[in-house]
Amino acid sequence: MRILDLDSLEIFRTVVQEGGIIRAAGKLNRVQSNVTTRIKQLEQRLGTTLFRRQGRTIVLSPEGELLLSYTQRLFRLADEAESRLKEGAPMGVLRIGSLESTAGSRLAPILSRYHRQHPGVVVELATGTTGALIQRVTTFQLEAAFVSEPFTAPGLQSRKVFEEELVLITARDVPAVRRASDLAGLTLIAFANGCSYRKRVEEWLGMSAVMPARTLEFASYQAMIACVAAGTGFAIVPRSLLAALKATSDVRQHELPGKIRRNHTHLVWHGTPSSALERLQALLAPA
Repeated sequence: MRILDLDSLEIFRTVVQEGGIIRAAGKLNRVQSNVTTRIKQLEQRLGTTLFRRQGRTIVLSPEGELLLSYTQRLFRLADEAESRLKEGAPMGVLRIGSLESTAGSRLAPILSRYHRQHPGVVVELATGTTGALIQRVTTFQLEAAFVSEPFTAPGLQSRKVFEEELVLITARDVPAVRRASDLAGLTLIAFANGCSYRKRVEEWLGMSAVMPARTLEFASYQAMIACVAAGTGFAIVPRSLLAALKATSDVRQHELPGKIRRNHTHLVWHGTPSSALERLQALLAPA
């Protein structure tokens, strides 16, 4: 006997996306009590608790996280089924992830062209570190993601799409950096753990037994570059991003060793791509 239906799952997904019952009710144009009842009925059918209360907010339980991953997958398949039945024209929502650097320097013209060619598809873009993005693709929260070497993605398909040149940046008054030891005692400015660029520079420093004095974590490249320009420390970024942000004159660039400098961005996805993802792949020239 089928106990789940897309309407119940849509209510569940909206509560997650909106962060609560009240905002979800407004988004769905339903009364709050109806949304609450439907969530309770879904929990009773599944025999588990989907949300837990933390103070005045609600958060997903581990079981809710699992149901959300399946819900995202089911709605993607529903969108794909509709697209296939309408003369193959892709429709629905395409949820993709990207490194912030790739989103800032590479994706704008590609997504603009994609929108012109496939107006029936709504692209939702999420940014994050390589590790976080791969996890979200694995759990079907995202259909595909642009990630950077080095990475491991068991069970996922991948292809190279962009070639990047990484550079070390410091404040303009810092002497030329020719080896890892020149950075001893300085502060590393990077994204949180899970960032492939951070992993690459930490491995390079580690091969020379160099440890940063400390590591400052930021959530955006604009903030990182501004901090470096102010003399706080050093960072590793794609050269194309500096150009896109018009920040090449704000910092000093130092060439990295070849095995650190040369880097590829890959597109990763889970299983057979939907028609919407296939059209995006067609716009990506191989690196």
